[in-house]
Amino acid sequence: MSTAGEILPGTTLFTGLSVPECEQVLQCLGSYQKKYAKNTFIYHAGDKTAQLGLVLAGSVQVLRDDYWGNENIVTVLETGDTFAESYACVPRLELGVSVQARTPATILFLDLQRLLQPCGKACPFHQRLVQNLVGLVAAKNVFLQEKLSYLTQRTTRQKLLAYLSAVSLKQKSPQFTIPLNRQQLADFLSVDRSALSSELSKLRREGVLEYTKNNFTFKQPRQG
Repeated sequence: MSTAGEILPGTTLFTGLSVPECEQVLQCLGSYQKKYAKNTFIYHAGDKTAQLGLVLAGSVQVLRDDYWGNENIVTVLETGDTFAESYACVPRLELGVSVQARTPATILFLDLQRLLQPCGKACPFHQRLVQNLVGLVAAKNVFLQEKLSYLTQRTTRQKLLAYLSAVSLKQKSPQFTIPLNRQQLADFLSVDRSALSSELSKLRREGVLEYTKNNFTFKQPRQG
């Protein structure tokens, strides 16, 4: 069994498919794997692609640069996560973001144009994969709306608390872990790192939260 075959049944895109079906999909969609060293770019903004990328090992980050070259992290993706699916559905569009290996990473590429066209082999699981893809794209749109809710906060403190609160609620605990280090968190929230560190220190002094690296604990009880 390939590495992909072991991982795919547990991913959102391949939910409901057995290992043999996943292996058949890989052939049907012209898949291939490629390894990337840390900090290597998988896609640059302006590229065009008809291929969805799925992280088989390691992690990658999606980046957006402004006119002056300032870099902002849109999201961090781990094993089983996908990227470029929206662009792959409309391959004439140029990517508005870059995708970079955050650690050494292995990526599986799938040709989405083959998925979106009628299957010549009449694969019984073809429709299920399309349904999973629609759900995946919808979930990412929700994520971007959530991020927008952080970025529209007026101050660094409000942005930080909005994000940490959302993570705590998702993990259903006042003790929670975020996937970002300090610089990545600052980039994600589009704030200055020194300002972020200052706000974290203030929140600790005020007894709002405690933290060690990317592990956080809200000290004040939730109301309601």
